Amino acid sequence: MKIAILVEGKTEKTFIEGKVRDFIISRVRQRPSLRPIVSKGRISKEGDLKRTVEYLLDDYDVVIALTDVYTSSNYKIPRDFKDAADAKAKMRAWVGNNPKFYPHAAQYDFEAWLLPYWSTIQKLVGQKQSAPPGQPEQVNHTKPPSKRIMEFFETSKRGVSYNKIIHSKHILEKNDLLISANACPELKAFLNTILSLCGGEIIA
Repeated sequence: MKIAILVEGKTEKTFIEGKVRDFIISRVRQRPSLRPIVSKGRISKEGDLKRTVEYLLDDYDVVIALTDVYTSSNYKIPRDFKDAADAKAKMRAWVGNNPKFYPHAAQYDFEAWLLPYWSTIQKLVGQKQSAPPGQPEQVNHTKPPSKRIMEFFETSKRGVSYNKIIHSKHILEKNDLLISANACPELKAFLNTILSLCGGEIIA
């Protein structure tokens, strides 16, 4: 099974090449080919997405798209998506009725999937602070997970700047991905799509 996964940037690419691949391999008999394809900051929209998917299907069995609801670090610009459900519905509409395309989204951004590992984040920052309340994927629009983690780093005594690629990799490699999947329905859905395509054990 050859799977192309459209992602927004290097952070998601590293995530798939490392933690996701290891997790999938541990639950399937035959190792799939997972290739993350970086989309320069955000995944294409409308006709551009449709053309990209159709082009990739010449070489891959299926294409998965993984976007944030927030597609920019500038939180003041107008949003393309209201939430993960809206993002998936719009990507499906843009690509059309193609059974080889699977849209997925992180609500509201990738860092929601890091929040279940708050104790690890505390150790990196070097001080205690309560985790954002509520379910990780419900942390709100006005202050999304990435912004909360960034502020925690920068306002700590160490004053370390949050590096999305380096710190997310460090947080994830020290923890079981199943913990986040069980706390984050959108992550679980993304992983289960890959597992189902590969005949693997689905996360209940």
